[in-house]
Amino acid sequence: MNHKITLNPKGITIIELLVALVIFAVVIAGTYRLFISQSRAYTVQDRVVETQQSIRSAMEVLLRDLRMTGFDNDSPDSKIDITTPLNVGTDQIIVDYEFDNTTRYSVRYWRDAGFQTLRRKLTTHKDDGSSVEGPEETLLENVEDLQFTYGVDKDNSKVLDRYWIEANKINPDNVIAVRVRLTARPQQLAAEDRKMMSPRTLESAVTLRNLCMR
Repeated sequence: MNHKITLNPKGITIIELLVALVIFAVVIAGTYRLFISQSRAYTVQDRVVETQQSIRSAMEVLLRDLRMTGFDNDSPDSKIDITTPLNVGTDQIIVDYEFDNTTRYSVRYWRDAGFQTLRRKLTTHKDDGSSVEGPEETLLENVEDLQFTYGVDKDNSKVLDRYWIEANKINPDNVIAVRVRLTARPQQLAAEDRKMMSPRTLESAVTLRNLCMR
């Protein structure tokens, strides 16, 4: 018995092969763009979270010093007198407090507009009149805004008269509370990421307990 085998003479044409390659290329390109988009979104979100954590950390350091404003342990052995516990400003502030019986700390916070950073500087004053200036520390980068406003007690009632007053409108001797507003932007990876990486703002207020008890 003879079996006749019939072959398909057509096979795959060049046009069919090109169409298949084009479809494959489109799928690969779409997948790649999706991967890049997801990677960028993840990186942007990671930068945003990092900035939020950095703002909180910087704010905590600042508030820690603010809470110490005017501290004087009133010990008979102390040789420190806090005459100017607070120097107020709109985008900077200086607080003084007693560290020990022979040492006074003066801490300045300000925004360096040129480098857009939040800076801190500690100056140590000794009872013999000598002083040592510490280095300028950078607590936070990409700072767009730093604002201090103040709560006052004009009649010495230990109650805030009103919220919140700008530095140029107050008597520093009446200040018993400070509100801090700190704004920073996540570090950009590219110009097109600016819309996705809007500034983050943290606002906090602290009562200056040592001044309330004066």
